[in-house]
Amino acid sequence: MARSKEFDPQTALVAAMELFRRQGYEATSVQDLVDALGVNRSSMYAAYGSKHDLYLKALDLYCAVEADRAQQALAGSDAGPALPVLRAFLLSYVESALADPLRGGCMVTHGVLERLPGDTKAAERLGGALGSLEEAYAYLLLRARATGELAPGTDVRSSARLLVTLTQGLRVMERTADRAYLTQVVDQALASLSPPA
Repeated sequence: MARSKEFDPQTALVAAMELFRRQGYEATSVQDLVDALGVNRSSMYAAYGSKHDLYLKALDLYCAVEADRAQQALAGSDAGPALPVLRAFLLSYVESALADPLRGGCMVTHGVLERLPGDTKAAERLGGALGSLEEAYAYLLLRARATGELAPGTDVRSSARLLVTLTQGLRVMERTADRAYLTQVVDQALASLSPPA
């Protein structure tokens, strides 16, 4: 008798994360999750709890992956100009969106639109993810201000919040806009940060 494939909870969690990222919470049914994870309902419930419990675990994983990505990209090198690093990071969202034929988007953006303000557990995680991105932006902007890429009096915290809001807007607009449109938005936002020549 052939032995059934062993259930790997981490691999299944990644599959759930990708499904929630593409479809959002509401559009993802329990049956969708069962099919994506390759387990029966009782095994899924035993491993993760309810659909909402699984969503929160998947959201935790997604937030951790994205926070690490932002930190590596924005704080990975303290040498050279900072604003080109920022532009490359913002455009990496554009490129990843255009490379995805389904234009699945961002699990954090979906979560903000779908789960807030009613889901307090999701709100805590989503707020943490957005706060982590703000901190990564602020760190890079401090460096940009110190090297003269930003005007000396630039409010780094407000600028970081602007960039978080821009990022979320990009994640929404990437579903419909093309590369030229999204690149122009990024460049216009960065131009507003730079001191006049």
